[in-house]
Amino acid sequence: QVKELVLDNCRSDDGKIVGLSSDFENLEFLSMININLLSVSNLPKLNKLRKLELSDNRISGGLEVLAERTPNLTHLNLSGNKIKDINTLEPLKKLPNLHSLDLFNCEVTMLINYRESVFTLLPQLTYLDGFDADDQEAPDSDPEADGDGLEDDYENGEEDDDDEEDDLDEEVIDDEEDEDDDLEGEEEEDGVDDEEEDEEEDGEDDEEDEADDDLPRGEKRKRNLEDEGEEDPEDEEDDEDD
Repeated sequence: QVKELVLDNCRSDDGKIVGLSSDFENLEFLSMININLLSVSNLPKLNKLRKLELSDNRISGGLEVLAERTPNLTHLNLSGNKIKDINTLEPLKKLPNLHSLDLFNCEVTMLINYRESVFTLLPQLTYLDGFDADDQEAPDSDPEADGDGLEDDYENGEEDDDDEEDDLDEEVIDDEEDEDDDLEGEEEEDGVDDEEEDEEEDGEDDEEDEADDDLPRGEKRKRNLEDEGEEDPEDEEDDEDD
């Protein structure tokens, strides 16, 4: 009943597949990345297999086995293997449903007109190394599995948080400005009150001076002496006469 099997980074036996039998007849996805695989000759018959991952191994040929034992293959990844010639890929012509082939980091990709040659050899292909014949990138089969939706939600959440923080910052700034205005208003009022008090005191002094100016000289002098706590000389003479 197993439909997906991942054997990545396991160790192959002398570069061959061991332990995988036709009992896995319901397999639809098989991954054997980086297991030091030299050959796929021991691959069992897997009629329902759709996707086969064989990247980062040392496979250099023998692909006719795939056409015989995985007739319904649609995706094949041979990136990072030892495939050097276009002719090595010729057995894949017998896979009518194969529409995606990856050969990244294989020497064959360095050949002149590599892409044109592969698309000509395998006309059933839609995508080679993730791009079609017109250099259009293959769409993601499952965006949610890649986490795109989660990233969008997270970014939107961050934007909302930023907006809220900006609003809070603006409110704080407005409150501080209001407090500054209130303080300035209070200081201005205190200044006005102080000036009014000073003016009132100055006015009282001026009134006293004006009142003194209206008195006769003798009375004025007498008043000044009284304010200073001294006696008038004339009073002293009167006392002596007595």
